[in-house]
Amino acid sequence: MDNQKGNIPKENNQSEISSKNDINPVSDITLFVKIGIVVLSILVVAGIAVKFLPDAITVSNIGRRRDLPIYCVATDEKKVALSFDAAWGNEDTQKILDILAKHNVKVTFFMTGGWVSKYPDDVKKIAAAGHDLGNHSESHKHMTSLSEQECKDEIMKVHNRVKELTGVEMDLFRPPYGDYNNMVVGVARDCGYYTIQWDVDSLDWKDYGADSIIRKCTENKKLGNGSIILMHNGAKYTPEALERVILGLKEKGYELVPISQLIYRSDYTIDYEGRQHKK
Repeated sequence: MDNQKGNIPKENNQSEISSKNDINPVSDITLFVKIGIVVLSILVVAGIAVKFLPDAITVSNIGRRRDLPIYCVATDEKKVALSFDAAWGNEDTQKILDILAKHNVKVTFFMTGGWVSKYPDDVKKIAAAGHDLGNHSESHKHMTSLSEQECKDEIMKVHNRVKELTGVEMDLFRPPYGDYNNMVVGVARDCGYYTIQWDVDSLDWKDYGADSIIRKCTENKKLGNGSIILMHNGAKYTPEALERVILGLKEKGYELVPISQLIYRSDYTIDYEGRQHKK
């Protein structure tokens, strides 16, 4: 079209210009008014639609369409929970248990089936000390890559082994690598489990040193009432950092409780950030 316009003879161009100059200004005003009325009508309709939107599609509820785990808990109480993933070694488990006992702190240990099989005495010690026993899957696989039946097997194999060892019916599940989707959370629920993540990560597995762990746990901008803190029993600097983490959290006024005493068991919702709220 541009090339065609470029070839228009001069006289035709002059005619076009003349036509443009002859446009009725009243018509312009009428057109403007009509456009304004249409735009206003759209805005009014949109406003009415927003007013009557169902809760299911409001911004605060968009996350509910995805089946979310519990990352933290909304509470007025200054409580936080320490949690330890146990998937590999046990060299420092006793040190950790001793420090926790010294400060009368109860935590949650999420254990894989392989770890339970390899260190059954440690599992019994953890249970005897009054700590939560949590499920970290049988073999530490990416759960989202598995079928529903495979997910169920990953959860129930370690569940049954721990029950046989300790008599404890575990109901807290942390998916390996924090990897989950609706299917994983749904299967865990069907197996009688609450799926648990974390909102404060110590990053102890990166071996940055004890001071780094302490800062990550006690000065984290996400730290607050109801926080769940992730640590690992086999990380190099965790035993060295743990006592100062406990003292630092207590100095900030936090009571340290196991996850089982932090979460709501019924009548709750989980918002788009994974924060659990009491209804």
